[in-house]
Amino acid sequence: MKNLISILVLILMANLSLCQNSDTLIFKGQLSVWGNYNQTNDKFLFGGRYIPQLNYTHDFKANRNFDIEVSANTFGSVMSSRKTEGNIKPYRAWLRYSSPQFEIRAGLQKINFGSATMLRPLMWFDQMDPRDPLQLTDGVWGLLGRYYFLNNANIWIWGLLGNKELKGWETMPTQKNQPEFGGRVQFPIGIGETALSFHHRLVDNTELSDIMELNFDQYAENRLGFDTKLDWIVGFWAEGSWTNSQKKIGKLTNQVLINAGVDYTFGIGNGLLVVYEQLLISTEIEPFEFNDPYQFSLLSLSYPLGLFDNIGMILYYSWNFDEVYSFINWQRTYNRLSFHVMAYWNPDTFDIPQQNLGSNMFGGKGVQMMIVFNH
Repeated sequence: MKNLISILVLILMANLSLCQNSDTLIFKGQLSVWGNYNQTNDKFLFGGRYIPQLNYTHDFKANRNFDIEVSANTFGSVMSSRKTEGNIKPYRAWLRYSSPQFEIRAGLQKINFGSATMLRPLMWFDQMDPRDPLQLTDGVWGLLGRYYFLNNANIWIWGLLGNKELKGWETMPTQKNQPEFGGRVQFPIGIGETALSFHHRLVDNTELSDIMELNFDQYAENRLGFDTKLDWIVGFWAEGSWTNSQKKIGKLTNQVLINAGVDYTFGIGNGLLVVYEQLLISTEIEPFEFNDPYQFSLLSLSYPLGLFDNIGMILYYSWNFDEVYSFINWQRTYNRLSFHVMAYWNPDTFDIPQQNLGSNMFGGKGVQMMIVFNH
């Protein structure tokens, strides 16, 4: 990773002759505090989070820029049983060189893409939960390059290294000190756009080898993804991901996720936004068998009550377990301050495909209040 950053520094030095005296340094942050009461286990949880962020931008001639972003995730919580938890860790730490049609970014960053909005097969590198007002997700260490054509087509190329935690839909970690790489091509198609994505990595399956009595501790894994979105009367999208293991590892050898969704804003009052998505998950020895797939449906409603207030509801339904997950959120927003009151009614054991940092708080029945201040 140090070598990648050195390359960008060299690019910066090569362009110093074009330099203008235009430097911007901005410090900002987000402070959030919350209280959660879970009726199922009769417990209170109180917590707080502060994300300080520092941004530096240097402008060159010809609309070229060099910028840096550094932020930290500092959080802590305490339960009614007096059990405490807290941590301080990097949240973002990247530097970027960009022009109107090109950018290259290195460091700890968020990489996400795809047309689906909530049940996302292409959630390869992030873990955002649509119920989270803060839309938090850990970043990945890597290098990302993007080029934008004049017809709105674009190409992405990335390489990742040093990511120890599971990302997105992963069930097993990446082999230590082994790079990952991939890319994406996106292009317009009349009333919409479509894209193809690819990712390759070496998987560390040491724990699985002991359980399944396999004679190998690592294997290559390839992911292929597609997504398309059309906008005609209603918004429609389709998104899919196929993960293929180069070794036989039982039903995890081939994993297929397919999403189809639609959204429409009805002219009721201030406008009622309705989103529906259907997700199918299949894990089989052979690809595309779909012998016993998992199926989830999602319905999201969002209605602005006025200039400052919005109320939203998300309903999940698990077809395999005949379970309903419900979530409702009232939000009032000012320039820097926002208030959230959230209520949830879910099964005690979570089985919906989200892995966000705060998802485990929504098991059972309960209510949560949150105040967010941005400076």
